[in-house]
This record gives sequence, C-alpha cells and structure tokens, in this order.
Amino acid sequence: MTTLMMRWLERFNRFDQRSFHWLNERFEACCRHQLIRWISRSGDGYCYAIIALLVGLLQGVKSTPIITALVIGFMIEIPLFMVLKRSLKRQRPYHKHPDFKAVILAHDQFSFPSGHTTAAFLFAGIMSTFFPGWFWVLYGWAGAIGLSRVLLGVHYPGDVVAGALLGYGISAYVMMVMDAVG
Repeated sequence: MTTLMMRWLERFNRFDQRSFHWLNERFEACCRHQLIRWISRSGDGYCYAIIALLVGLLQGVKSTPIITALVIGFMIEIPLFMVLKRSLKRQRPYHKHPDFKAVILAHDQFSFPSGHTTAAFLFAGIMSTFFPGWFWVLYGWAGAIGLSRVLLGVHYPGDVVAGALLGYGISAYVMMVMDAVG
C-alpha cells in the first residue's frame, strides 16, 4: 500500500510540475503584467480585514453573523495551512527549479497548500452564503487569485487546487456549525 501511494504521489508531482511549466510557458507575457500581481495582492490578508470592516459599516448589526463566520473561518484556516506547509515542506517552484525565474518571491519557504488560495476560497464560501447573488464574482475572484499564484511562479497548480478545497471545506464547516448553533 505504501509503495502504491508513493508511486501515485510521484506521478502527481511530475504532472503538477509539467502543468506548472506548461502554464508559465503559455502565459509568459501576462505573467509579467501588473494586473496579475494586483490580483495576487488582492488575496493578501489585510484585504479581507478591509472588506470585513466595510461590510460592518454598510450592514451594521446585520453584519454580526458575517463577521463572526469570517473570524472563526480564519482562526481555523491560518494555523491549519501553516501546520500543513511546515509539515509537508514542499519546495516552491523557484527553489525546486533554479533555472525558473519567478515574478515575485513568497514570504514563506513552502508552497503546499497555497495560503492565498485557501483564504480566497474560504472568504468566497462564507460571503457567497450571505450574498448569494455574488457567488460567481466571489468564486471567479478566488480562482483568479489561485491562477495568479501559479503564473507568478510561487505555486504549482496542485498547491492551488489543495488550497481551494481546503478553503471551501473550512467555509462549509463554519457555516454548518453556525447553522447548528443558530
């Protein structure tokens, strides 16, 4: 069983690396574009705090469950993705492939899962529950953040997929608990 799992992980890793190089070769021109950097930066942690503050100002008391869900979600997400990164220790593409020149350098050493993508999908999941009319915008934005992280050279596609699943899973869990608590 262990040998089979190791072979599967090796195949996945090779596929992930090939996908990373394929995407970066095909979209090399847009990788250098400022818009891609801006999309990535829109997934920085302080942006969520600013949006939550704006929601609080615009929604008043009605924003309490939204802010509560976001705070609980990020209290779960941040330590979880940090433990995963430090435990799994997957090297970033520009560390693994020194010939590859990333557009930006990440603040931390490891790539799996993508913290930006995890946070973006967590945020999209919670916000789309409260604002269902924004579903496609929120998830489109979250997906764009994930893609930008690959195109900027700091993540493999698998890091982003794992981050999306983790973020969505945390948002679903938080909303389920909040519904149960009432």
